[in-house]
Amino acid sequence: MTGKLIPLASLTILLSACASGGAGPGSAKGPVARVPVRVPASAPPPRPRVLAAPGLDGVIGARIPELIDQFGPARLEVWEGDARKLQFTGSACVLDIYLYPPAPGREPEATYVEARRASDGQDVDRAACVAALRGR
Repeated sequence: MTGKLIPLASLTILLSACASGGAGPGSAKGPVARVPVRVPASAPPPRPRVLAAPGLDGVIGARIPELIDQFGPARLEVWEGDARKLQFTGSACVLDIYLYPPAPGREPEATYVEARRASDGQDVDRAACVAALRGR
């Protein structure tokens, strides 16, 4: 029994030495150099990329009231800074429309669209989803 305890005791001592936080990188004593960080002046956000795809006429470039006229009330509205996401749903699909202001201080416009099946989340054709949601 004693023969088994010696290796176990040795292992315990080794592990406790590792956990004690002995000398290692970054643990040297002495003054810590402080380097000032310069934050660049805030630049205006870049212009959003606009999705160009057939069948999305009337969606890309539309503002929120126009989208609500086409698809009814949004099921979900998400704000992130000056960007906005509207989600419209129907039995055929879920349509996420991303809106960004074309310039600072302007009203957000639809620039990107994603579409998926409501049943399993698999991607579907964006234009087909737009058409299906317009036809409800």
